[in-house]
Amino acid sequence: MKFDPIVPRFPCILHGGDYNPDQWRATKEIWLEDMRLARLARINTLSVGIFAWAALEPEEGRFDFSWLDEVMDLMAENGIAAVLATPSGARPAWLSRKYPEVLRVNEDRRRILHGVRHNHCYTSPVYREKVKNINTKLAERYKDHPALAVWHISNEYGGECHCELCQEAFRKWLKKRYGSLDALNAAWWTAFWSHTYTDWSQIESPSSIGEVSVHGLTLDWKRFVTEQTADFMKAEMEPLRRLTPNVPCTANMMGLYDGLNYYRLSEEMDIASWDNYPIWRSDESDADTALLTSMVHDMNRRLKDGRPFMLMESSPSATNWQPVGKLRRPGLHELQSIQAVAHGSDTVQYFQFRKSRGSYEKFHGAVVDHVGTEHTRVFREVAGTGETLEKLDAIVGTSKPSDVAIIYDVENRWALEICQGFKHNKNYIGTLKEHYAPFWKSGISVDIIDSTKELSGYKLVIAPMLYMLRPGMAEKIEDFVKRGGTFVATYMTGYVDEHDLCFLGGFPGPLRKVLGIWCEELDSLFDEERRHVEWNGTRYEARDFCEIVHAEGAKIIGTYCEDFYASYPALTVNNFGEGEAYFVAARLDEQFQDDFFGMLIDKLGITGAIKGSLPYGCTAQMRTDGEDCFVFVMNFTPEQKSIDIGDGGKSMVSGEEIKGSITLPPWGFDIYIKRNKEE
Repeated sequence: MKFDPIVPRFPCILHGGDYNPDQWRATKEIWLEDMRLARLARINTLSVGIFAWAALEPEEGRFDFSWLDEVMDLMAENGIAAVLATPSGARPAWLSRKYPEVLRVNEDRRRILHGVRHNHCYTSPVYREKVKNINTKLAERYKDHPALAVWHISNEYGGECHCELCQEAFRKWLKKRYGSLDALNAAWWTAFWSHTYTDWSQIESPSSIGEVSVHGLTLDWKRFVTEQTADFMKAEMEPLRRLTPNVPCTANMMGLYDGLNYYRLSEEMDIASWDNYPIWRSDESDADTALLTSMVHDMNRRLKDGRPFMLMESSPSATNWQPVGKLRRPGLHELQSIQAVAHGSDTVQYFQFRKSRGSYEKFHGAVVDHVGTEHTRVFREVAGTGETLEKLDAIVGTSKPSDVAIIYDVENRWALEICQGFKHNKNYIGTLKEHYAPFWKSGISVDIIDSTKELSGYKLVIAPMLYMLRPGMAEKIEDFVKRGGTFVATYMTGYVDEHDLCFLGGFPGPLRKVLGIWCEELDSLFDEERRHVEWNGTRYEARDFCEIVHAEGAKIIGTYCEDFYASYPALTVNNFGEGEAYFVAARLDEQFQDDFFGMLIDKLGITGAIKGSLPYGCTAQMRTDGEDCFVFVMNFTPEQKSIDIGDGGKSMVSGEEIKGSITLPPWGFDIYIKRNKEE
């Protein structure tokens, strides 16, 4: 399958970054120099206006678009597409002073002062009106401008407000959700600790100086925050979509940030985008960093059901807010960029194009350093990346099909994190990564999906620690397995419903039938403790969690080796309809993950981007237009690696035919076209 380019008149990989010309209005000659440098760096897109509200509206009702007019014209003259931002992420001081209701109230009920960014009240009618006003003026002014390509909505939505406006909005949302206080009290189990509500006005958001023990309240507050953010974003986009219906809208997200449910937020966007800031250490651990980064790329690719996403921000050099601002070693920047494209991005963008002269981000990596010239190592690496990206036009719009899906449910994550039991750190994200790893190491594509997504079309669906089962999920899994799919569940599955109420009648609740087991108890181990499981003649190490289960129709294929649950089932499989459902009762080691999923890969005939094994720290990923396949082979280690690519194909990097064993340098890569065999 092939999608249209993000910007049809730019059918190429978009290459660029955040540009802040409003910081340089006193030295406009720098704007001209920036255009020259952008061309040298092979940059074809720049994101502008992201935090420019004070420059656009220096006083209430007095607007100044003259400087932005000049910048947009310069970009058009130089063939640079504008990712034009709405400025709501950081309001001007006059707005905070005149309308204090726009200032957030923290969970401790203290209203903040003006400062920093991303701290406005999403409910405030005043703030919504001011944002709508300036967004309308932006759309009216630039709707026909030749540079306008994409709308960048605000910046990194996040956080929450606990002001009285938000409290009333929350109560209104709850009334719509539950209809009556009786229904709400039942769903939240408020009889516990005499927390029953007798009037809607008694309900307040969770607070460290108030209520934190009612889990249903905490979950619904998090859902409300997501819905309120989505509603604010829709209000931001309304004038843009009305006045520029053919210009796509996106909002840059922050990877695995869990303050919002990105699956829900992305429903309102035309394109998914995210800001990627891995901590590369320039040693063997980079392989593990790359693995997690790939998983997040795969999540973002599925936010819009497989449509290519935008890598909105990444750093070409040191990142100032990380604990250690380590420089990218030669080659690592380009590899990081190509990794995004390999997993479905049609852009490579940076924060930032030119370093700020002062304030918080003056030492954050940038294409153009304070020296202000092209004569830097980082600039040369960015230009080299741009040169490579210019060779990849054929990849634009291509898809990344997957036979494997891993369920990452954000609401499930919320429920696990507030769960008082077992172990405080349940390591949900780490568990997802452990289940993703065998496929990444084998060059097999994986979709990271929400539990609301469709399962048909996959051969294998894995749901690690699906503690919360939202309505319809169990039925969807049953239908998937019954129709021939293979499903894998783990310990701590099917404990609670969407209100965080425990299922009665035995865990894993509604999945008991399809898994063919009953989970009686869960043994939580101290960090240093280990148990062992035997499967297929091999002993594997278990840590953290060992669930004690009974087979109810499932076949026992692995057992515990010690403790009072020795010989109890640790691994089961249940034939259900045309498919199979596996249950892994303990958190097992890396060798088990490799062996177990290797068995399923062979059994289900799941293939990777290349045949054969990959050396440590290397992966292979593939995109396709339905005819040709574009294979990316990448080495995320500081050592040279050899990879057998079999018949290979034509390298898009060198233009040469490559096959057999190829050598990748440290942090090296290649991309080749595997032609349709009928040609």
